[in-house]
Amino acid sequence: PASAAEEKKPAAVDEKPVVTKHFIKIGGKTLNYTATAGMMPIRNAEGETEAHIFFMAYTVDVPPSGAKRPLMFSFNGGPGSSSVWLHMGAIGPRRVKMNTDGTMPAPPFQLVDNEQTWLEQTDLVFIDPVGTGYSRPLKKDLGKKFWGLRGDIESVGEFIRMYLSRNERWNSPLFLVGESYGTTRAAGLAGYLIDRGVAFNGIVLVSSVLDFQTLVFTQSNDLPYILYLPTYTATAWYHKKVAPEYQADLHSTLKLAEAFASGEYAQALMKGDTLSKDERKSVIEKLSKFIGLSPQYLDLSDLRVEHVHFSKELLRDQKATVGRLDGRFKGKDLSNISEYFEYDPSMAAILPPYTQLFNSYVRTELGYQTDLPYNIFGNVGKWEWPENEEGGFPRTAEGLRSAFAKNPYLKVFIASGYYDLATPYFATQYTLNHIGLDAAAKANISSGFYEAGHMMYIHNDSMLQLKKDISGFLTDASASKR
Repeated sequence: PASAAEEKKPAAVDEKPVVTKHFIKIGGKTLNYTATAGMMPIRNAEGETEAHIFFMAYTVDVPPSGAKRPLMFSFNGGPGSSSVWLHMGAIGPRRVKMNTDGTMPAPPFQLVDNEQTWLEQTDLVFIDPVGTGYSRPLKKDLGKKFWGLRGDIESVGEFIRMYLSRNERWNSPLFLVGESYGTTRAAGLAGYLIDRGVAFNGIVLVSSVLDFQTLVFTQSNDLPYILYLPTYTATAWYHKKVAPEYQADLHSTLKLAEAFASGEYAQALMKGDTLSKDERKSVIEKLSKFIGLSPQYLDLSDLRVEHVHFSKELLRDQKATVGRLDGRFKGKDLSNISEYFEYDPSMAAILPPYTQLFNSYVRTELGYQTDLPYNIFGNVGKWEWPENEEGGFPRTAEGLRSAFAKNPYLKVFIASGYYDLATPYFATQYTLNHIGLDAAAKANISSGFYEAGHMMYIHNDSMLQLKKDISGFLTDASASKR
């Protein structure tokens, strides 16, 4: 029995969500929808509220008769990023208008109807994990419970459970979409929630990282140098820095770069100090032609170039740098002899428009009023990674494999940008080829490749192609016949 003090303790009062009505015209048809913005309490096993997660949900008012309306949960990455990028860049009913190539337009910025919104086919819920957006732990010292790989998955998983219950959506076709670290979260959630009775129809992974061994440059880990090489080639090709014989066609050049990376280049790195002088010279010459850096620089780098060094070095002769999130973008540093760029020109192009327009949109169109700052990038403290991870690198690919094993109907779509120097596409392919999926599961995975970067949807042509690809994926994964 509860003590008298416990009985008198008032229950936490939920904030009432703000509900507004809207419409959008898509292809000559009007889509009426309801937007809901609010906080979801995240409670511990004793029922005590420990945090609130801010969300924005969009549901179509009159769904097609005779069909269950799909429901998709969306989040970005970081760790520590809010959901603003997918929300306002590709998926939601309103989007930030960028220049057609993805560069920043002149301020004041414009928010426009998104005729490519995924709301046409699925209801949408955008989640800001604890510490991002308006989401906060109830007490500061509770933050560490949520700011780690496992705590993050558990809290977002609890949000999904609560949303399904409160909105009676347990029997809807269910989807996840994550970007960047959001793909790490999505893969982990797929494995975590399948063991709690939640099976997804489909998962969309945008700019993926499911195994950090493929991305983390260390002295004892040569894998990232191999897996980044084709993205270096794509970026060098874009800036006309590859050898003339490789400049004609991007896709054929990338096939050659992939073969070189996984073949002769990988073998050279494996040999280490036993690599002969002639072999070393040959590999350096070929590498230089593929990635546009001088043989001397590659020799001094011991054939190994980290992405941050590549971004600074590729256009050094032009006194320019290239972006990490999108290698198409160029920047200018104060110092032309420094080792690293002083800012990412691709992030600099998107941060002001998205920040300003979201803060206006949430208060005016969605009617959510608060004095809290909206953390585009949250203060999530030191991120805790699980101890004793295999090889010392965080990895949620096993969660995806487990979900496939327990749900044979699960389908996955993977979107990758050729110029993404944050999560290179070749690393994603490598990870998928090393999860241990059977032929049936592999047949349920499809991919799209785009001539843009990490946020490929800021590039107009890539956004159109992404919508086309996703439309087919959602139709296929939502089908009732199995």
